Amino acid sequence: MTGKTFAEKIFGAETGSIVFARPDIILSHDNTSSIYSTFKKMGGTSLANPDALLITLDHNAPPTNAKLANDYQVIREFVEKFGIRKFHDAGDGICHQLMANYAKPGLIIVGSDSHTSTAGAYNAFAAGIDRTETAGLWKQGETWFRVPESVKINLNGSLQAGVYAKDLALWIIGMIGSSGADYMSIEYHGDGVKSLTISDRMVLSNLASEMGAKNAVFPADEVLESHFGCKLEGVWADPDAKYLKEIAINLHDVFPVVAAPHHVDNVKSVSEVQGTKIHQALIGTCTNGRLQDLREAAAVLKGKQVPRFMQLQVIPASREIFKQAMKEGLIDIFMEAGANVLASSCGPCLGTGQGIPADNTNIISTANRNFKGRMGNNASSVYLASPSTVAMSALKGEIADPRGYASNDIYPYHAPQSATVDIKAGDDRLSGRTWHYADVDNLNTDQMFAGNLTYNVQSSEPEKIMPYLFKGFDDSFSERVQAGDIIMAGANFGCGSSREHPSVGLAFAGVKAVVCKSVNRIFYRSAVNQGLPILLVPGAVDAYNQGDEVTIDFANGLVIVGGKSFTFAPLPTKLMEIFDAKGLVNYVKNK
Repeated sequence: MTGKTFAEKIFGAETGSIVFARPDIILSHDNTSSIYSTFKKMGGTSLANPDALLITLDHNAPPTNAKLANDYQVIREFVEKFGIRKFHDAGDGICHQLMANYAKPGLIIVGSDSHTSTAGAYNAFAAGIDRTETAGLWKQGETWFRVPESVKINLNGSLQAGVYAKDLALWIIGMIGSSGADYMSIEYHGDGVKSLTISDRMVLSNLASEMGAKNAVFPADEVLESHFGCKLEGVWADPDAKYLKEIAINLHDVFPVVAAPHHVDNVKSVSEVQGTKIHQALIGTCTNGRLQDLREAAAVLKGKQVPRFMQLQVIPASREIFKQAMKEGLIDIFMEAGANVLASSCGPCLGTGQGIPADNTNIISTANRNFKGRMGNNASSVYLASPSTVAMSALKGEIADPRGYASNDIYPYHAPQSATVDIKAGDDRLSGRTWHYADVDNLNTDQMFAGNLTYNVQSSEPEKIMPYLFKGFDDSFSERVQAGDIIMAGANFGCGSSREHPSVGLAFAGVKAVVCKSVNRIFYRSAVNQGLPILLVPGAVDAYNQGDEVTIDFANGLVIVGGKSFTFAPLPTKLMEIFDAKGLVNYVKNK
């Protein structure tokens, strides 16, 4: 009898199965006000399981305008009305750090944020979903899961001095690409796992989203038992479990790296980019704002000052971390070095809050994404790195090796790298009623709908989304798209955040279908929830040339391109019911 993977054990079903389950924790943050609006549209009046809800105010904390402040007040009133016990107000911290107070081995955790996977560090199954699905969970208490294929990453040995979990995470992303683990469950195995702290594991689990993965998970081993201070009954894969792929990494071989603009899988050694001028630096976010990260950065900055005009922001991931950093003197070190220490929040990571960069500047950040415009300015460039690399680079005014010396490391992997494509004025991609993006891979949600608009326009207001749809990519799209249009797109369509605004906008516009080579997992779920068909037909995309006639026969599962037919598999019956209802809101309301 074949052994089972972690995911198969969690869901009690074989890989590829569609199962329905009731999550133990349902996370939401500033988007809770939008979720509440959708919940009411579904006919929601009571919560299926109020004790499962965990709500935080973090992405725009403290609010920077009246609209956001009013949203926060709506959320507080919702929390009071429904008696939500797991609530954290503005300043308490970033949702994925606060999740550390609730995550336990064997739990099923979902959240309306793509980096919900962070909780996998605690031997939980944790995955991101969108706002509409979260509203459905509030009302029904359960949702569907496809049991994912699994990837086994074997870690051996330990990291060298000056090399950190962030380097390892970026190393893996560069090795497999930003869609290299698309819709998969990543399991971390090997003796090297024991050398990684809980903070290290949170970094690796957090960045599973940037590999395209559904989740990442660590065992409930002695490191986790030491963290909890008790013996644990965790869930783990059998020794003879079957994996889609296995990867082996000797931790001693890893050296400091960065993700260069404008994609997380554009990985280079620090050596290859050292000397690049830096104007701004950020230490914090849900990826690297923990006490261990602040200690590492402070060790570099102690007794030194950043150059004149250097903007260094430090953002502790939670109030408790902030308080402990004060007790240890870390905050004094940062401020003496010339840093601005900001309230515990997401800050400029998604282009909101304090710290938006200026035009034509380079930023080095401990965040998790460096898409063009991600930090709120399309005319800036973001490098991602470890807290030590960011601190050393801030001191030098240029990208520098955290080990204190120049080296000649060459990053050894050359997985297909993502590229940023902008449709220039005059480059008309509309032929008939088909949009030609077949040559565009990794079209991300920041390009489809800018992150700094996310909380100014609710996803429950599709007519307000339309003027901004695809503005970071093809400026003509929102004015010209019509009902019945077909989009032909490349691989990893919709990668990035759990932001559902793009799929809401496309469905509202009446787009007939998106035909692509592959799709980001959360975007796929979001599209289903809006009644927007996403068809994975790589052959049709490869065969398409601009100007070809494209037709879709849903009844027979056919995409016809220039007279050539390509088949696609129909969705399971329960998901087809959501399409037939024109989206999850109507489906839940009717049920």
